[in-house]
Amino acid sequence: MGRTRILIVEDEPNIVESLSYILRHADFDVSIAENGLEALERLRRAKFSAMILDVMMPGMSGFDVLREVRADRTLSGLPVIVLTAKGQSRDRQTASEAGATEFITKPFSNAEIIACMRQVTGKG
Repeated sequence: MGRTRILIVEDEPNIVESLSYILRHADFDVSIAENGLEALERLRRAKFSAMILDVMMPGMSGFDVLREVRADRTLSGLPVIVLTAKGQSRDRQTASEAGATEFITKPFSNAEIIACMRQVTGKG
């Protein structure tokens, strides 16, 4: 059985490092995209089980990426976990309207990331 592939879309190196470490140790296969355009390109080239998507990124926002994913027939069913900054309820509402599967608030705990990922991918 193949490992579950996760795409992390985040421009902050410390968060990328943290998420990668947490997910790899929980036996997920992790790929990184630093911006929205790169994320869409990777999603169209390879198959992923889920995506962790930051809202605040330069250029294309996480909301724009999420809307593109939901509008694409081949990607529309992909579970998308949106990362939002603490206290940004408007972000949560916008992400929900755009089709987010789940939300994780920064700062996050390791257990929260793993539990959420297992839930959306059906792994474990």
